[in-house]
Amino acid sequence: MNHVFTPVPLSGIYSKKRYLTPGVIVLILIALNGMVFLAGRFFLGIGSVTNLTNLYPWGIWIGIDVATGVALAAGGFTTAALGHIMHREHYQVIIRPALLTAMLGYTFVALGVVVDIGRWYYVWHSIIYWNPNSALFEVGTCVMIYMTVLYIEFLPIVTERFLGRVKLPGILHNLNRAIEFILRILDNTLSKTMFVFIIAGVVLSTLHQSSLGTLMIIAGEKMHPLWQTPVLPLLFFLSAVSVGFPMVIFESYLASRSFGLHPETKVLLKLGNMVAPILLLYLAFKIGDLVIRETFVYLAIFNVQSVMFIIEVILGTVVPLIMFLNKKVMKSLNLVFMASCFVIFGVVINRINNFIIAYHPPYATEAYYPSFGEISVTLGFAAMLILMYRAIVMIFPVISLNINHSNNHHLPHSQEVSK
Repeated sequence: MNHVFTPVPLSGIYSKKRYLTPGVIVLILIALNGMVFLAGRFFLGIGSVTNLTNLYPWGIWIGIDVATGVALAAGGFTTAALGHIMHREHYQVIIRPALLTAMLGYTFVALGVVVDIGRWYYVWHSIIYWNPNSALFEVGTCVMIYMTVLYIEFLPIVTERFLGRVKLPGILHNLNRAIEFILRILDNTLSKTMFVFIIAGVVLSTLHQSSLGTLMIIAGEKMHPLWQTPVLPLLFFLSAVSVGFPMVIFESYLASRSFGLHPETKVLLKLGNMVAPILLLYLAFKIGDLVIRETFVYLAIFNVQSVMFIIEVILGTVVPLIMFLNKKVMKSLNLVFMASCFVIFGVVINRINNFIIAYHPPYATEAYYPSFGEISVTLGFAAMLILMYRAIVMIFPVISLNINHSNNHHLPHSQEVSK
């Protein structure tokens, strides 16, 4: 029995699957609603659609769109390290979808930064005016370079899709030969140099994931003691690594359901087996830091901070850790998916806690609550990311099909691919 993992454009093998579905239409409406408020932000100013003030200069656009987005895009570098650097070849099937998720994730992280900056038209200043002593400069530089690396890593997928198939109509047909020539040069060049970009991507992710924690250390007494710790960069890095594989499981599971494909159960279950040790390490540092600094006393005070910290640790770390250590859970993809959702929830809450709940400017007299416009833009970005993911996997060979030449049982329902 021969199994071949073949990345294909889903529109090519699933012609009956339309892009527009009821769920997609809902996402389009959410995206359009976000774009309305986004237009208001750019034309009328950031204060017209947000509850941000001089005392509260950031909100969910930084806490969710940027900080959380960076963490949830960690599946790109974790799977790249697993498949390419550690040469675990049987994980190749999940690398391209993880790469696409990371590429889109970082794209919207960059957009989130542009939207949140008051004078957004000066966002390019960090490229020209360097401040090597700034943690924010390091984060911004690494994010920009890593996003570029992700697009370069995606180029072989583009060349694979169009090489030998460029057939521009009408007067544009004169460009066919030139485009084919460029695609061939790119294909030959990237095949010899891609290892450099893969290593660079892993290293860059390691740097800026931890530096986000450095930013909050600088906040000093503005941060609640439950989160303000010298090891915050390490905790940020470990939490990003811990959510990498769960995010891949989450994305792969939902994508297979959305397109009517059979999920790569064996691969995803093996991936799930790696989550528990990372979660355990993260939890050990988290609790150890709490004990060493003796900040556990703040948990006895009933307030928003203590409740959110307990939710973050219990639901976001302890519960999924127990699930990933359970043998019965690790035999069920549905339960592994549920455990992955808990990990993702925990990292999202952790970033919200660090950047919003724990952060309290010294002169603020009122608490910050996101406006409807802020929420709309954030949901609109998430909807656009999903819409773009769906479009790209239907056009480019991203998702691999496990083609069993005996009975094709891993193909889309009621569909077969010719050998």
